[in-house]
Amino acid sequence: MDTKIPAELGYTSEHEWVAVSGDTATVGITAYAAEQLGDIVYVEPPAVGSTVTAGETCGEVESTKSVSDVYAPVSGEVAEINQNAVDDPELVGSDPYGQGWLFKVSLSAAPDDLLTAEQYAEITGGDSE
Repeated sequence: MDTKIPAELGYTSEHEWVAVSGDTATVGITAYAAEQLGDIVYVEPPAVGSTVTAGETCGEVESTKSVSDVYAPVSGEVAEINQNAVDDPELVGSDPYGQGWLFKVSLSAAPDDLLTAEQYAEITGGDSE
């Protein structure tokens, strides 16, 4: 698995990543989290139209080893879920920064407390790009 941490993304200490484009944020779990989970067998993103609050649980990812909560890294309304990841949870593990994204949020406020790739690398021992 690629343990490079993309520099253009924001991160949380709970191992979510965020890509902000305008007033929309795409959210997923990091490669580090996917690696720790192992074989991912189930993904439950928040429902489209629901409101998520930064730092609060909004979904879960289940592997053959454990169930992990997904925490919202940003606040806003869920605009879209990645049905491909729901239908094929292995995408979350095999391509966490690409096809394995979990959901998109219409931001209610700009995220202000995300970690940089370098800061996240310090937590996980990974390499930032």
